[in-house]
Amino acid sequence: MTHDALATLGLAAAAAIFGAAFGGVYFAALRRSVSRYCAGERGLVFGARILARLGAAALVFTLSAKLGALPLAAALLAFLLARASAVRAASRPA
Repeated sequence: MTHDALATLGLAAAAAIFGAAFGGVYFAALRRSVSRYCAGERGLVFGARILARLGAAALVFTLSAKLGALPLAAALLAFLLARASAVRAASRPA
């Protein structure tokens, strides 16, 4: 393997770790938003939280894309694994 290939794999591994961590935070924030919505919270602050969460996701994936296709794919895959974990945790009986 060349130095460039190892660097790309390193970036992909770092992007995957960051994607998983970001996914965990993102879906925890989403769960809190759903709870607040069900409790009757509405308004500008609620909408701002939604836009901030979506903006953060756009920023993370834009930065990952600037690193290359493999880091973007790794970050997205890890994010989707965090989503699967969040869905599984939410569907467990309390």
